[in-house]
Amino acid sequence: MSTAPPMWGGSPTGAAMTAERVLRYLGSTRNIVGCALALLGFGAHFLGLAGAFWPVVVVGLYGVGALLAPPDRVRLAVSHAEVETARLRSDLEALLRKVDGLQRFPDDVRARLGGLADVLSGVLGRAEVLTTSPDHLHIVSRTIRDYLPSSLEAYANLPRSYALNRRSEREHSAHEELLAQLDLLDTRLREVAQAVHRGDEQALRDQGRFLRDRFGGSDLDL
Repeated sequence: MSTAPPMWGGSPTGAAMTAERVLRYLGSTRNIVGCALALLGFGAHFLGLAGAFWPVVVVGLYGVGALLAPPDRVRLAVSHAEVETARLRSDLEALLRKVDGLQRFPDDVRARLGGLADVLSGVLGRAEVLTTSPDHLHIVSRTIRDYLPSSLEAYANLPRSYALNRRSEREHSAHEELLAQLDLLDTRLREVAQAVHRGDEQALRDQGRFLRDRFGGSDLDL
């Protein structure tokens, strides 16, 4: 039986790294101060003070703010959240390597597992948000260290012919049972991922309220 190439692991793509740098800059002090001064430029335009060259004024004010703003503080200490999620990521990668080294899993099982690995990796990438919810962290931890290994190990220890055949019309084969378990985990983990992303969205909304309180109202309400 042929096996599909692993759908997990690998280094972050260049696009992902670029997106991460862009997001980091958008939340930086330089960008916030630059945007604040640019808003002042817009205000001057609406008051008729900037003249025909108001776009240049706005861009110039943004540049001045970005250049003169103090750099973001460097944080070298590793948080507990980063330590815990790093351990979980290491455990997940170890599990995937073991599965990849076996020939006992059909292609559809590997595909399901690849999807689960993608969801877990995305959640683990939001360490600080994830660890603010003990329930969500518990689900992710137990999935990586217990639920997934137990399901996969039980299946891998069955004879292949036994695993693929039903015992009766009403009873699932071991293969079908494993797929059902992986689907259940996928559903629950996607709920956790949505909750984590809602936390990110709330942080964005909080930042918007802060800027409106600090620099005045805006039509760009989130």
